[in-house]
Amino acid sequence: MTMLEQGTISIHTENIFPIIKKWLYSDHEIFLRELISNAVDAMQKMKMVSMAGEYSGEVGEPEVVITIDQDNKQLTITDNGIGMTADEVKQYITQVAFSSAEEFVEKYKDSGDQAIIGHFGLGFYSSFMVAQKVEIDTLSYKEGAEAVHWSCDGNTDYQLEASEWNQRGTKITLTLMEEEGEYAEEARIKSLVKTYCDFLPVPIKLGDEQINKQKAPWKESPSSLTDEDYLEFYRYLYPFQEDPLLWVHLNTDYPFIVNGILYFPKLKPDIDVTKGQIKLFCNQVFVSDNCEEVIPQFLMPLQGVIDSSDIPLNVSRSFLQNDRTVKRIADYIAKKVGDRLKALYRDDRDAYIRCWQDVGTFVKFGAINNDKFKTQIEDILIYRTTAELAAATVETPAEPAAEKAEDTTDDAWADSPADAPDAPTTSAEPPHTTLKEYLERNKERHENQVYYSTDEVNQATYVSLLNNQGLEVLFLDTFIDTHFVPFLEREYTDVKFARVDADLDETLIDKDQAAEIVDPTTNQTRSEIIKVLFEQSLGQPNLTIRTEALKSDTPQGAPPAMVLLPESARRMQEMMAMMQQQTMQFPTEYTLLVNTSHPLIQNLLTLSQGGVVQSDGQSPSGELANQICHHVYDLALMAQKGFDAEGMQAFTERSNQVLTRLTELAAK
Repeated sequence: MTMLEQGTISIHTENIFPIIKKWLYSDHEIFLRELISNAVDAMQKMKMVSMAGEYSGEVGEPEVVITIDQDNKQLTITDNGIGMTADEVKQYITQVAFSSAEEFVEKYKDSGDQAIIGHFGLGFYSSFMVAQKVEIDTLSYKEGAEAVHWSCDGNTDYQLEASEWNQRGTKITLTLMEEEGEYAEEARIKSLVKTYCDFLPVPIKLGDEQINKQKAPWKESPSSLTDEDYLEFYRYLYPFQEDPLLWVHLNTDYPFIVNGILYFPKLKPDIDVTKGQIKLFCNQVFVSDNCEEVIPQFLMPLQGVIDSSDIPLNVSRSFLQNDRTVKRIADYIAKKVGDRLKALYRDDRDAYIRCWQDVGTFVKFGAINNDKFKTQIEDILIYRTTAELAAATVETPAEPAAEKAEDTTDDAWADSPADAPDAPTTSAEPPHTTLKEYLERNKERHENQVYYSTDEVNQATYVSLLNNQGLEVLFLDTFIDTHFVPFLEREYTDVKFARVDADLDETLIDKDQAAEIVDPTTNQTRSEIIKVLFEQSLGQPNLTIRTEALKSDTPQGAPPAMVLLPESARRMQEMMAMMQQQTMQFPTEYTLLVNTSHPLIQNLLTLSQGGVVQSDGQSPSGELANQICHHVYDLALMAQKGFDAEGMQAFTERSNQVLTRLTELAAK
């Protein structure tokens, strides 16, 4: 073998290799990604050279071949790409690569930002993280080129000599360090290729077996993919999960390059909405499971792939967060998600409603956190409602516009008239409505007043009471709605939002019945007498007791008593519990509303006034009336989940006492 050159790598720092090994050690497995990426790049350059007519020979089918020699702890990566001449090896390997290595390490070694490690730019020299010796055999495509062999054993000295290598392309041989023997294991190499290089557009072979998937669906035209193609890709990325609700295909090359497929998954109660689940790729090579700096925060729960060569990867996270291109890409992604939702709302409202329980969380979170997104989707925010929406006779929707070319404006949020959602068509799903529709429908009964429920089961009594009197209730019952209701109030300053258990609409109260005078000697109304009865029986000075006659079509259509929670006080307690990361306790301030028109309350009044007074000043009927007052109060609290352990025990004991007394009376 003829020695062509023996020299020293042209860098200033003598200990560059120890620095590389120390600083890159935490992600040392990425060396394989870097070497395979370089190989694919060399093959793509070979294709371009051939197409330009600069090479007349047979290009052949591109492939990367990995070979393992466990006995000698060697790993070889071979390509049939463009190859290098001796001068190019000196230029790209001994000068540019290592001097940039020094610059890279010097720039970031004091930053403490480990996020930069494992990103592109490490290139060829990342192989020294695992190898005690690195060798290159390469033959350029250029006519008359001679093969060369380059070797370096991890210090600043190298050797460049003639090689017996006779194939166009490059072979890199790593002699692994003793402690890095895992990279001479077949299973480990297959795992790394699947993780980092699964979607590279050329076959990657381990021996004779192709070990990468090769096809990247996000690089395909959306029109060439079927629904099953999208679902199959999702199942491949996220095995053992339920199928996604819908997806968005990203595909633009101006003013930046972004491809990808984002999926709306079904949300599970334990999902962490702050943790990114989107895989970041660059030119089909996996970079990170974390896209926090690239996509808007409210899209974190989305799943899928984003691939962009315009996202700078050799930088810190703080740089990414302030990069103008990254911000524009984030805007573009958010707008495409909004466009997809608006198109579904317009074209298939039933499907939109079916996935709203999950999709609505994304949309509401986005509306709260992103003004542009809020403006885009505010007309498609919907709410489940108690209104029996009639089959809407709305104007016929316009013919769908022809599919537009990808937006090429600099402002990702620029809208066109075709983006606006058409009027919703009749839905076979449970009734849903927009806030605008709700306010318009109810302006005669309660203008700019919205009644809402956060718990359909535990607030059923309150919802039923309003519904029976023709008052429509919206359900805001997801975990994000605690934040979303205050947001709506900020957006609609002239609209009052009241939870169904906060207070009662005036139309629910029968004022005439409440004013009936019962005792001409004291001039007390029935309501006043009942109020005194409950105050004396319960003996809770801080409890506000209010007596009203509630309207109802049947005597027992409304409950005998209800606990009302003041809206502002309840919200303040919810906020404090959230800030302190505690479970919200039952509010200390609330009102017991006693329904004077209910037969039970009327009978209770009669019972309290009857019977012979005994020596202790209490009559048997009066004692029973006292117990029933407690029982009515307990039932009202129970409907609000207002019991603690002690309260539940007391309720059980009183219930047994009341039932015992009633059975005694019935047995006489």
